[in-house]
Amino acid sequence: MLLHLHNGDASADIARQSLMPGDHFAFREALIEGPAPVSVDGDEWRRRRAQHLSEAYGVEREQCERELLSQEEKLASFANYDEVVLWFEHDLFCQVHLIHLLNWFAQQKPGNTALSLVCIDSFPGKVNFRGLGELNADELNSLFPSRRPVTKDQLELATRAWGAYTSSDPREIQTLIETTPTALSFLVAALTAHLRRFPSIRNGLGMIENRCLEFIGSGRTRFDDLFATFCEAEAIYGLGDAQLWFSLQRLVSANQPLLNMEGAGRDGEIMSTDATFEITDLGKTISEGGGDFVLLNGIDHWLGGVYLFDERNLWRWDEEKEKVVLSRSH
Repeated sequence: MLLHLHNGDASADIARQSLMPGDHFAFREALIEGPAPVSVDGDEWRRRRAQHLSEAYGVEREQCERELLSQEEKLASFANYDEVVLWFEHDLFCQVHLIHLLNWFAQQKPGNTALSLVCIDSFPGKVNFRGLGELNADELNSLFPSRRPVTKDQLELATRAWGAYTSSDPREIQTLIETTPTALSFLVAALTAHLRRFPSIRNGLGMIENRCLEFIGSGRTRFDDLFATFCEAEAIYGLGDAQLWFSLQRLVSANQPLLNMEGAGRDGEIMSTDATFEITDLGKTISEGGGDFVLLNGIDHWLGGVYLFDERNLWRWDEEKEKVVLSRSH
């Protein structure tokens, strides 16, 4: 008997319609956002993640916690299966979940259960391939024979990578990247994209926010248009519309906002594809490097295991050196 682990419901639902044998389970998380500190695990980890997911997605915290516990229990049942197949993609959203799960499996006793992986960044006939969820049942089924056993090197790399991602010191990710590991083909590009999310030393905005200001400035003012443009230009992030919405809301709701917004409910809490955005004068100035968003507005944000909260003692991204640096200002 086989257990297929899919990154989210889209591909899991389609896979259930295929001829592939086994149970299909959707791994539901969004570890690209919210607290992921290495210092906590077990009940405390579940509590923190449930709190974040509840606030971010408008679901009751108790429900989130129950669903996370149920997910953990399903993973713990892996020994009941002859093989577990992980289905993932190349982007940051997927790669973070992949190293999280591989790290978890590395801590288990596999017994007689085989572990295999399907991980792709392209598919024949898909010019702008973005994810397994855009394939139909037959196309997904065609990938099943291409799965490969998860190797010891992949488990070891995932353990190192998850430790680096959840560390409070992002230089651990930088160190891992500089060793140019190859056991997981897409990991270096994904983790590099992650580091680019840190506030730039140029203007205090990460890559995602800077690109959004650029696209809005060029006329992509409607959210649905902006989201499509961002996904095409920055597919490496694998963002869903909710994650991009969160990034935009930080610019809208700041004490000194960079964006004005129209067409969304409850002060932006309810996402609307029809919402439109306009760059403020301050937004234009900061976008051009004439100010610093963090110094003007402060920061309270998690990136993996790094809690960004003190504008005077902050990890930032140096675009020229292409590395994270600890920036101190007094």
